[in-house]
Amino acid sequence: MLSSCICSKKIKDLAYADGGGKNLLDIYRPNNKDKLHDVIVFIHGGSWDTGKKDTYWFLGRNFARKGKVFVAINYPLAPDAQYQEMGYDCANAVKWVKENIKQYGGNPDKIFLMGHSAGGHLAALINQDPKYFAKAGIKNPIKGVVLDDPFGLDIDQYLKTQINTGDKYVPGFLKVFSTDEKAWKDASPMYKIDGIHNPYMMFVGEKTFPAIKQQTPIFEEKMKAANKQVSLEVIKGKKHIGMITQMIFGCNKLYDRINKFTRGEK
Repeated sequence: MLSSCICSKKIKDLAYADGGGKNLLDIYRPNNKDKLHDVIVFIHGGSWDTGKKDTYWFLGRNFARKGKVFVAINYPLAPDAQYQEMGYDCANAVKWVKENIKQYGGNPDKIFLMGHSAGGHLAALINQDPKYFAKAGIKNPIKGVVLDDPFGLDIDQYLKTQINTGDKYVPGFLKVFSTDEKAWKDASPMYKIDGIHNPYMMFVGEKTFPAIKQQTPIFEEKMKAANKQVSLEVIKGKKHIGMITQMIFGCNKLYDRINKFTRGEK
C-alpha cells in the first residue's frame, strides 16, 4: 500500500476572501498530476456557531487517496454572522475553487458540494437559492450535492414547532435565523426545490435527531415529485456525530457511494 506522504498533499490556509480565519480553506490533492481530478468542496457542521475546517483532515486524506481533490472551508459563524452571510461566503469559496482549483490538480468543471449537519443546510441553500452565486458573480458550478445527516432543511418548520417548548437549541438558532418568520422560510431549502438543477445524494443516521429523520424523507419526496434526481440511504446504527466520524476510516462504504455518485453511477 502506498503511504499517505506519496499519495496525497495538503495545502493549508489559502484565503478565498478578505475575512481572516473565517475565509480560509485547505486543499487535499492526489499527487498524480497526469490528469485533473473531481473536486469535493466540504462545508462543516456545528449548529452554525462552532466548527472549523481543520477538524476534517481525515476526509481530505481519504478522498485524496481515492483520487479526489478535497477542499475544506471555513465560514463566518454565529453570533458574528447570520445564515445569509454564511451562505454568501460559502458561495465565494466555491467561486475561488472554480477559478483556482486547476492549478491544484482539480477539474473546475467537476465540482461537487458536500456538507454535514448545518453544513448540509448551507450546501443545499446556496445550491438552490440563486441569490448566493449571483452575488458571487458566477453561474452555479455545482455538479452534484452530498448531504450527510443534514440539519435545517426546513428550519421554518423546526422553529415554529420548537420555539415555545424549552428546546435548548432554539436560542442559538434564533441568533442565526432571527425572530422573523419570513427569514425562517427564506433559509429553508425545503421551499426551494425548483432551484435544484443537479443530483442529490443524502445519508441519514438511523439513530440521528428526530428532526433530521422527519425532514429528509419529506425533502426526498418533494424532489422526486418535482422530477429531481435524488437518493436517500439510512445508515444503520449511526447517530448524528457518528455519521461524519465514521469516515475517519478510509474503508467506510460512504466513500465508494460518493465516488460512484461523482462518476454518475448508481
